Amino acid sequence: MTGGGRVRVRSALYMPMLAVIRCNPVLRRFYQRLLDNGKAKMTALVAAMRKLLTILNAMLKNNQVWNPKIA
Repeated sequence: MTGGGRVRVRSALYMPMLAVIRCNPVLRRFYQRLLDNGKAKMTALVAAMRKLLTILNAMLKNNQVWNPKIA
């Protein structure tokens, strides 16, 4: 089920996340792994959104820039 959580955040991240899974190799691998394990596309997309939010929150908390080796 992908209907839970904050609707405004999910709506705001939907289109940017489509671009991220095309251009960001770290999150693309994560998304593809979920699809390969049989998850629905929307479920995998929402999981990737959550992972991106977790990464961004950690970056803000630690005052760091994007580092693909950490993610």
